Amino acid sequence: MSLVAQQHRAPPPAPSGAAAALPLRKLSFPALGTQCEVQYAAPGGDDQAVTFERAAVAWVVAFEAKYSRFRPDSLLSRINAAAGKEWVAVDAEMEGLLKLCDTLFFMTQGVLDPTTLPLLRLWNYKADQPRIPSAAEIAAALVLVGLKKVQRAPGKVFLPAGMALDFGGFGKEYAVDIVAQLAVDHGIANALVDFGHDLRAIGAPPGRPAWHIGLEDPRKPGVADGSIGVTGRGVASSGDYLRCFTVAGKRYGHIVDPRTGWPVANGCMQATVIAGTCLQAGVLSTTSFVLGVPKGIDFIQACPGAEGLLLTEGTRAQTRGFYNYVASH
Repeated sequence: MSLVAQQHRAPPPAPSGAAAALPLRKLSFPALGTQCEVQYAAPGGDDQAVTFERAAVAWVVAFEAKYSRFRPDSLLSRINAAAGKEWVAVDAEMEGLLKLCDTLFFMTQGVLDPTTLPLLRLWNYKADQPRIPSAAEIAAALVLVGLKKVQRAPGKVFLPAGMALDFGGFGKEYAVDIVAQLAVDHGIANALVDFGHDLRAIGAPPGRPAWHIGLEDPRKPGVADGSIGVTGRGVASSGDYLRCFTVAGKRYGHIVDPRTGWPVANGCMQATVIAGTCLQAGVLSTTSFVLGVPKGIDFIQACPGAEGLLLTEGTRAQTRGFYNYVASH
């Protein structure tokens, strides 16, 4: 990912009232395969802060325990283990997430498909000796991919043999939005939720006009190349320049197009999107990365209120309003 959350470096307005004097607190904990952080101001003091932090951590821990495919006892893992064998009972929350999968699959025209796991296992960039799968292997995996093949009935779900669900394409962003709402529910109006650089900004840091987000240079990982200032928005970035492998001089990234069975290879290095929620930004950034330039920019612009930036090996393409978020230095 390619975002670094910071406070806005623009000159702050003159502090006024108690809000400007509030300290900026920081909650940090590991979860969802990444480092989760929340910067926030608690007008109610320590008691409010403790109550919010306990609620936020408890929700994330429960969400991960239920929906992580890396937890063998999670509901998602139980559904995957029962593929081809039996129906699995699901509650209203899981039914809601499966309906969300339907929406995202339709919205992205199949680019975001939670059944892509058989392909991801083939293109395992973490393997000691990564390899390029054969055409026959890819074809066999593609038969096991496709959300429409998942069978559902009220209160239960059935996967055909060999299929598997993975909420990694949207789960972290979904969690960011929930924690941001928890902050609001606990009376916190200024917070930046940052889960592995998938972000949701509400309000602004005390005495500042906006939250400052650094944009990583994909050619120099760890080095910022510009920044944006946001408030009341979600921000997400997609790229494959860190998670990849090289065979015979050719690089293969971790983002696989479920429509073709192959890693994305359209020259796009990074896609960054600003939208109303982190979930929306994440879906748009991943899809636009897969579509590339110019289709990716057109896709972002078709979503009201969303703005985005796509970096390729030789060009920089952005929506008309993205520049409005670029922070001055």
